Amino acid sequence: MIEALLGLILGAILMYGLFAMFRGKKRKERTERQSTVILDKIRNVCKLVSVEGDFAEIYHYENTKESFMNLFTSKKKALIIIKAKAHIGYDLKKLAMRADTERKTIVLKNFPEPEILSIEPNLQYYDIKNGFFNSFSPEDLTQLNVEAKDHIKQKIPESGLMDSAKKEALQAVLVVEKIVETIGWTLDYTSLEITDTIQNHLEEKTA
Repeated sequence: MIEALLGLILGAILMYGLFAMFRGKKRKERTERQSTVILDKIRNVCKLVSVEGDFAEIYHYENTKESFMNLFTSKKKALIIIKAKAHIGYDLKKLAMRADTERKTIVLKNFPEPEILSIEPNLQYYDIKNGFFNSFSPEDLTQLNVEAKDHIKQKIPESGLMDSAKKEALQAVLVVEKIVETIGWTLDYTSLEITDTIQNHLEEKTA
């Protein structure tokens, strides 16, 4: 009788141990799967525009072509008004982060610098003059579009857009935080050193 009772107790302990081990394994697998989902979701956001700037520039284009053993030259030129929209923001694929599955926390270790995400130029041509044997071709117009983008790109550093984007870094971090919170996890960005704005926000959260 006692042996049977001991057998039942040992069997129950063994079954409970197997059940606890199986449940713990399932919970760990579910948590790891959650961390993978949330990391992929953040990276899939890809690029986040934080600042938009409008540019209006006058661009003088001139091209001289020589022919007939450099005896003759032919010049084509144009006056171009470049109206462009530049988007500055963050490429979230460059985030340095890791998942702490035990605390259900995404740790943000490093945040990328703001960068030019896109430049959309709109060219208006004025005073177009073709040379006798040097006229504008479709290829020239394509090249002018490339040069216009490069011209605007060179103007961006002095425009202050990059500094404005840095000041908006907190908003980018908060977007990531909202994504993390959708599955009940938290975002830890206490180690970030981006701007005073983020530091002030952290102090407000812990106050």
